[in-house]
Amino acid sequence: MNTESAPHAPTATRTAKALREVLEEDIAGGVYPPGTRLDEASLARRFAVSRTPIREALIELAASGLIEIRPRRGAFVREIGIRRLIEMFEVMAELEAMCGRLAARRMTPDEHARLVAAHEACARATESGDPSAYFEANGQFHEAIYSGSGNEFLAEQARALQSRLKPYRRLQLHVRNRVGNSFQEHEAIVAAILDGDDTRTEEALRAHILIQGERFNDFVASLRPRDGAS
Repeated sequence: MNTESAPHAPTATRTAKALREVLEEDIAGGVYPPGTRLDEASLARRFAVSRTPIREALIELAASGLIEIRPRRGAFVREIGIRRLIEMFEVMAELEAMCGRLAARRMTPDEHARLVAAHEACARATESGDPSAYFEANGQFHEAIYSGSGNEFLAEQARALQSRLKPYRRLQLHVRNRVGNSFQEHEAIVAAILDGDDTRTEEALRAHILIQGERFNDFVASLRPRDGAS
């Protein structure tokens, strides 16, 4: 596959963070299948940038667990099978549920305001039909809950796994009706937190994160065209 002409190529002015996000989505979508070597020079040509931001982006991807940097061999895409992906989402659901339970008990009025502001940003993105904007607002929404838990160690663990699952969480938003359904789930979460109902918050967040049944089948189906193209 000619990756230099692959979609989503950022301009030369983009940062390592932006490059990392494009590569995350390409890895999750099968543009770079498991085992692929990510060559710095080829990526620099594709994105029309120097090798420095490429190297920084690869280091960030390695820290999140999506790729492996092997001494004297380069960077390679890690394999995350369907079973492993399910297991990771199950753990993510429990971490988020725990954050939500604590947040419902501990959030201050200022933290409530931050959560509501992120929820309103999600509403605007939903109304505009923009999955990318929703993804960014969704990140702020969940970060408000992590911070509001009042447990920094727990928040760190949630952020670390969220980072590793980020490309898959981004892709599932492209499944039909997922953005709208996600927003409705957010509304239930916000209402439970503002009511101070820790049990309801915990249950709503766990259900929000878990991918199961038809939803998971739809998500896997969304990956197949890209797999075939690769």
